[in-house]
Amino acid sequence: MNYRSVASALVSSLSGCATLLTVALPLLASPGTALAQEAPPAEAQAEPKIRYSAIGSPANPKVDVRWNRYHDYAEATAILERLAAAYPEYTKLQSLGESYEGRKMHLLTIADPEGSEPIDRRPAFWIDAGIHANEIQVVETALYTAWWLLEMRDESEFVQRLLRERTFYILPMMSPDSRDAHMYEPNTTHSPRTGQRPIDDDNDGRVDEDPADDLDGDGNLTQMRVRDPNGEYKVHPKYSHRMIPAEKQDPPEVRYRLLGQEGFDNDDDGRVNEDGDGSYDPNRDWPWAWQPEYVQNGAWRYPLAVPENRMVADFIVNHPQIAGAQTYHNAGGMLLRGPGAKSDAYARADIAVYDRFGKAGERILPGYRYINVAEDLYEVYGGELDWLHQARGIFAFNNELFTSFNYFREGGGSFFGSNEEIDEFDERLLLGEGFTPWKEVDHPDYGKVEVGGQKKNWSRQPPGFLLEEEAHRNMAFTLLHADQMPLVGVQSVETKRLDDRTWEVTAIVENPKWTPTRSQADLDRNITPPDLVKIAGDDLEVAVAQVSDEPFFRSPDVQEVDPATVRLPRLPGESVRYVRWIVVGEGEIAVSIESVKGGTDRKTAKLEAVE
Repeated sequence: MNYRSVASALVSSLSGCATLLTVALPLLASPGTALAQEAPPAEAQAEPKIRYSAIGSPANPKVDVRWNRYHDYAEATAILERLAAAYPEYTKLQSLGESYEGRKMHLLTIADPEGSEPIDRRPAFWIDAGIHANEIQVVETALYTAWWLLEMRDESEFVQRLLRERTFYILPMMSPDSRDAHMYEPNTTHSPRTGQRPIDDDNDGRVDEDPADDLDGDGNLTQMRVRDPNGEYKVHPKYSHRMIPAEKQDPPEVRYRLLGQEGFDNDDDGRVNEDGDGSYDPNRDWPWAWQPEYVQNGAWRYPLAVPENRMVADFIVNHPQIAGAQTYHNAGGMLLRGPGAKSDAYARADIAVYDRFGKAGERILPGYRYINVAEDLYEVYGGELDWLHQARGIFAFNNELFTSFNYFREGGGSFFGSNEEIDEFDERLLLGEGFTPWKEVDHPDYGKVEVGGQKKNWSRQPPGFLLEEEAHRNMAFTLLHADQMPLVGVQSVETKRLDDRTWEVTAIVENPKWTPTRSQADLDRNITPPDLVKIAGDDLEVAVAQVSDEPFFRSPDVQEVDPATVRLPRLPGESVRYVRWIVVGEGEIAVSIESVKGGTDRKTAKLEAVE
């Protein structure tokens, strides 16, 4: 019998009869019918569906964060705390101390505890951001890096390996006080670059008594103008926010006089906005090639006079295994290496390593340029970048995040782009949100004035829809650097009997990564000790050791004093060294290599006794 036909007829002819419907409808799904065969089995329905996710992003993050917006100090702290709570086995959240205004200097350590060696002995990578707090997107980039490493750990074999081999130290906010000041106090896109300690900028015996004044109360410090028949400016014919030079033939009624940034003379000294918050530059405070204020503006009193910097320096000095570093800044789309001063110099061998990373970085970050600070940008005395490399032997980059290339993906890119590029981008992609319209306000000295211009949250900082891409690309460059830090290994151990108890033991030790175990700066200043290759055994006497850069030992270096511990000045990048010992003994032996910045490794072999 065709149960399906019968049931369908009953339903169509007696659709109003509830009794018959309750009889007929079950027939539609009776066992053995065609309809029942078409339905998926119950166990298949219960299987979870695989989530379709955007490639390169975590599919189901434990800590959900919107990366198209900026986070203040409290929000950034909450992200760190949530990550530490979600991944307690892979993280350690600590504070290096407190800032001037009492905010914690949060440092997040990330590593897999199941790695081949203890977390504090692995090659480590340092990331900091926000030393110039107005460079706002750098904090998001550091936070994004921490978030991505943790959330992608289950999905990415690359991340799993990286966290087994490396330790990451991430300090997202080096100037947390000024970050909140930028967000919540009146500022431009360029301020505050300084910290928040009160400084007497104008040497009048008072501190921070004449800051800029937000005349219209919108949180942005823009420009002031007044109509003036003798003024030298007029309104741009297409972009009403833009003032351009007037021409001789322009009539008096279209002319304006520009009065500078919003503000007035708070202390009656004849000057405007000359003594605002801070004035020292935290990135002119580091003890390498430091110069006083009259040479280097913003240097303040002496190296590491800024306590927040001192906390960072102390931590790095106490962790000599840090082999790579990334300090994030903005803007201009640059991959910067030192030196910062033309009177300083990096060794050629070190520059070759930087060049390799820089070339790769220009591919990862379209529109960015790999350049040298002193020769291609401007001179910096007492910069963190130089201290990291020259004083600590660390290969370090300063990425200047965001470039005008990102406006329309054309041209070479620059700090902020031309006025034409900025205005077109604002019109076409920001839809007019980048500038405040001119409005009339009362000024205590000038009377009625108009204020307007560029908002503080745009031009140095990417808009939200470009922020996550900027964070991810810079993170990818940083992870390349971290992955290519030195990583030493014992490639092989071979034994050769010479007589009953005398053996020739040959080991090949390696560093397959781009970066040497010690930079030339490290070698020149003896910052860290040499790499050690050791042979050990319970019944072992070591007579002599030889070291060669090729397997035939044609012109080896001979070490007769303490031959059981061979001292290698360093292992260059992508290199091997051959170590040979003449030993007397039998039983199990171990060959190990120890490098402060390159980690450790060990292999065993057996010297078989003659029967």
